[in-house]
Amino acid sequence: MKKNIEISPNIETLFGTRDENLRLLEDGLNVAIIMQADSIEITGAPSDVGRTEKIFQDYEHLLRNGFAFVNGDLGSMIRVLTADSTATLRGLAEAGKQRSFGKRTVQPKSINQRRYIEAIEKHDMVFGIGPAGTGKTYLAVAMGIAALMSKRVDRIILARPAVEAGERLGFLPGTLQEKVDPYLRPLYDALYDMLEPDKVDRYLEKNIIEIAPIAFMRGRTLNDSFVILDEAQNTTSEQMKMFVTRLGFNSKAVITGDITQIDLPNANRSGLLEAVDILGKVEGLRFCYFDEGDVVRHHLVQRIIRAYDDYKGRNEQLSLSLEVKNGNGAAMAKNGNGQPPTAGIGRDAQLAEVPATEAPSPPPNHVSE
Repeated sequence: MKKNIEISPNIETLFGTRDENLRLLEDGLNVAIIMQADSIEITGAPSDVGRTEKIFQDYEHLLRNGFAFVNGDLGSMIRVLTADSTATLRGLAEAGKQRSFGKRTVQPKSINQRRYIEAIEKHDMVFGIGPAGTGKTYLAVAMGIAALMSKRVDRIILARPAVEAGERLGFLPGTLQEKVDPYLRPLYDALYDMLEPDKVDRYLEKNIIEIAPIAFMRGRTLNDSFVILDEAQNTTSEQMKMFVTRLGFNSKAVITGDITQIDLPNANRSGLLEAVDILGKVEGLRFCYFDEGDVVRHHLVQRIIRAYDDYKGRNEQLSLSLEVKNGNGAAMAKNGNGQPPTAGIGRDAQLAEVPATEAPSPPPNHVSE
């Protein structure tokens, strides 16, 4: 099917640098887009051509109403549109406009990020699990600020376990707050990125925004709060149970973590891993998972994460092959029934299987004369 649509004023801003947005549309929707003198020709399946035309129409509508796309938001929205057939450009843009993220406009840059934001809006407790750079913490802080600005909560509480990443820093100088601040720096960075510095400082001073190690949460009931637990993979089982039971009335909790970067002495004791198994079927909770396709940092980060995942997969496959090989070797030493010569046979069975035979007669005595 071919469809020609008229070129409207400023529609070329949709194309992106070197027509990169058109390439995204062509690859994601399986269409061909050709520029004509006074129109745009779209070729493809009827449904795909219809979706592409809808994107052009929505973009024209948004421009007429004064909507401005910034910081590559348009490219991010197009990626979401190509991955989710139910999404529209107008819907994504207006949904982002309805939320107040302080001095920034935050748009989901992948379909998983969009699902994550929607889950936070609809559920009181959400787990965001995935590799580094996928926006788990940043989006959680943004949603917390949006809830605070719209007066749906009275405060934001940010918690994080004080665990070093594979090293021991020893005793840090200063007050208790100065000792734990280095562990909480990523949370400060997200706050200062979205709010004016003087506003962040004022909120911190008045405890409207509170940042503390998870160890300080015991015994509290958090009402009218937006609570975020970052780096949850480094919580113990006891810490995770303690945290998820702090939630009070009119509160939300978001727990984020990367299960591939556990810094606890025993990775099997990670409270996040245990929570996935225990809380997976609890009603009212939502688990959102990210992968390397959701990474919003430097493009090299995606490749690095993929390389580590491939390396881990090869090592697991090699270990499995060695186990199978060792198992076959042990089987060669077993009897025809696959069991060791005496294994699996009870004493009574052994006696029962021995045929009854007469005792041999004693040898004749030869007496030498």
